[in-house]
Amino acid sequence: MAKTPAYLAIAAELRAQIQSGALPAGAKLPSETKLMQQYGVSRTVAKWAISVLKAEQLVEGRAGSGVYVRSTRQLVRQAHGRELRAAPGPTSPFARDAARAGQRGTWEHDSRHAVADEQIAVRLGIEPGAALMRTSYRFLADGEPIQLSTSYEPLSITGGTVVEWPEDGAAVGVVARMDAIGVHIDEFEERINSRPASEAEVTVLGLPSRADVYEINRTYFADGLAVETADIVLPRGRYELVYRIPVT
Repeated sequence: MAKTPAYLAIAAELRAQIQSGALPAGAKLPSETKLMQQYGVSRTVAKWAISVLKAEQLVEGRAGSGVYVRSTRQLVRQAHGRELRAAPGPTSPFARDAARAGQRGTWEHDSRHAVADEQIAVRLGIEPGAALMRTSYRFLADGEPIQLSTSYEPLSITGGTVVEWPEDGAAVGVVARMDAIGVHIDEFEERINSRPASEAEVTVLGLPSRADVYEINRTYFADGLAVETADIVLPRGRYELVYRIPVT
């Protein structure tokens, strides 16, 4: 098994200290010189380790002073059923995640009619060219951009109903909206990838140029029928993805 590169191992130790509170918001990170002495590495390795944490937006440099832990709280994305029906509170999954972290979740959106390309058609089990509602979102926690999402819903399901326009209808959140028209979502699938942020994502989310993101392709199902699919982008370091899966 390949050994973890030293800069990633150092970044992992510092990240764990930040997430545990051992290095709280506002705390100063050890200097490059101290990291070199502590871990027996070169200055380049120490610099790369700190760059990883900067890219994840866990720390920030202050000119002439050093590198400090940012005063931002990490959101935890609980993905076991999402508790969207049973638990009290907002029916938007993002609003729940933000509230759990003690932050105010808001979002911007743009909905418009579109047609399915081949990739989206396969995910939804429909014909290419079929009519869709396409909605682009930018989510903010306490006013800071933290998530992007593009959602696709077949108009064969929502067209002409009170929830056709996702943010202007009778409910908020896919599960609650589908419930409102008698479509009972009972399952979802997520495929997760980690990749460098695109130039557009760097700009819209206010990320460092070398940041990495999680990309989640999520699809909701009702009795085996795909009723919505979405591409979700989350900055690494700002999110912890938690999956609790029942064993049968």
